[in-house]
Amino acid sequence: MSDAVLQGYRKSIDNIDAALVHLLAERFKVTQAVGRYKATSGLPAADPGREERQIARLRQLALEAELDPEFSEKFLRFIIDEVIRHHEQLRG
Repeated sequence: MSDAVLQGYRKSIDNIDAALVHLLAERFKVTQAVGRYKATSGLPAADPGREERQIARLRQLALEAELDPEFSEKFLRFIIDEVIRHHEQLRG
């Protein structure tokens, strides 16, 4: 591809994607620690109240960032579901 402008955009997208992957990896390291703590403390894997507060918070952040709040909620719900699945596995 010889279009330098498009290549520049794609390079930026690639950099952002890499940052997202690294941020998700860090987030999951922390949530794994939370899951281990919950498992050893006898706490439930899910916390629906916290989840709803987080979703409301993320939707507001999305609005402020001019991002579709529906998309941001779907994205966070996907992450939350995966975290809960991991927490349930830790409980054995």
